[in-house]
Amino acid sequence: MKVKMISRNPDDFVRETKNEHHKMPRNYDPALHPMETAREYVRALNATKLERVFAKPFVGNLSGHRDGVSCFGKHPKSLTTLASGAYDGEVRIWDLANRESVRSFVAHEGFVRGVCYNISGDRLYSVGDDKTIKVWNSQAPDVGDEDEPINTILSRSMITGITHHRKEAKFATCGEYCSIWDENRNDPLKNLKWGVDTLHHVAFNPVETSLLSCCGSDRSIILYDVREANPLRKMVLTMKSNKLSWNPMEAFNFTVANEDCNLYTFDTRQLKNPLKIHFDHVSAVTDVDYSPTGKEFVSGSYDKTVRIYHTHHSHSREIYHTKRMQHIVCVAWSLDNRYVFTGSDEMNIRMWKAKASEKLGAIRPRERVAFNYQEALKQKYAAHPQIKRIARHRQVPRSIMNKQKKMRAIKDKELRKEANVRNHSKPGAVPFVGERKKAVLKEEV
Repeated sequence: MKVKMISRNPDDFVRETKNEHHKMPRNYDPALHPMETAREYVRALNATKLERVFAKPFVGNLSGHRDGVSCFGKHPKSLTTLASGAYDGEVRIWDLANRESVRSFVAHEGFVRGVCYNISGDRLYSVGDDKTIKVWNSQAPDVGDEDEPINTILSRSMITGITHHRKEAKFATCGEYCSIWDENRNDPLKNLKWGVDTLHHVAFNPVETSLLSCCGSDRSIILYDVREANPLRKMVLTMKSNKLSWNPMEAFNFTVANEDCNLYTFDTRQLKNPLKIHFDHVSAVTDVDYSPTGKEFVSGSYDKTVRIYHTHHSHSREIYHTKRMQHIVCVAWSLDNRYVFTGSDEMNIRMWKAKASEKLGAIRPRERVAFNYQEALKQKYAAHPQIKRIARHRQVPRSIMNKQKKMRAIKDKELRKEANVRNHSKPGAVPFVGERKKAVLKEEV
């Protein structure tokens, strides 16, 4: 009698480990798993609920300033270093890992309007209301030595902002006009002006490094090229823009924080209409800063809230607020894409998680696999009504909710009025104008 024996190769079902755990043979044929979709939906629903349960974004605060915080400066080489300026002229250097101030000095008389580091991070530049540009050593002085600036540059006019070139030893300031400076000279290389009384914010493009932008007091946004003698383009919005931030991954895109409670994302190649209008704030937006990935940005507003937006979405994905936090003056996104910093006029700097439910500390490989699996399920079932409702729900202060209802009622009233006028007019007499076409009044080249 002939007997056939079943033979198996151990490499097919035994892991290559010391413990020799057996592999779990699985057949992924859909016919064998009729309840797969139902199981995945329940897992996605539970993951969405747990995300809201563990959403605790507040990390800590940095206290030490004796007046409102006016500006931030991020160190280009160190993730644990942050510079901040205050209304009383004081500049502080913070150790974010220990959440303490490692250095403080009075830099200016009056407000500190801006601080920034140079390319290597060994110099700190500050400007203030006393019409001076001061250069500081980023390292603390020896014990017993006074904290004195390396260099002091006197300006003929008030300076309201400063930004440093990403690749060269140049920096730009704004005030009555935009000035381009060399680190080794005390006189500006060139002054650029285009019919504006004052400029209150200036920013270098991190990708197209020779491109520069300014926000003017006449509601304008002006683009400059440091290689040319004259400005490039200018556009005027319906209301004044407070701050501007360039997208670090998309060279031609930037976002402005406007007084009309909105943020506008523009493409420099086509400035007639914004690419996207970002809503949800109920008061003037004071500052905006992009994440290093370029996919999101954070904004602070006079309504005492911080919001995080996806670059291509009109509504915020996250809102942060506390009872004690007052008007947000400045915001910054950390260079490791994990934290957000806010400075407010009640003398406090707060640290927040960029993802509210993210776990801090070491994550084991199995945990990471589980988080990635839950994230994939949430994205797969994101359009389901129940999951969408839970993921979008946020508790906001009553004052914010009431203002949102009021703004929504005003907007509906205006749309209804425009529709009534159009219905009772001759065809074509009252053309429909899109929301994006109303933002820009004119463009000059």
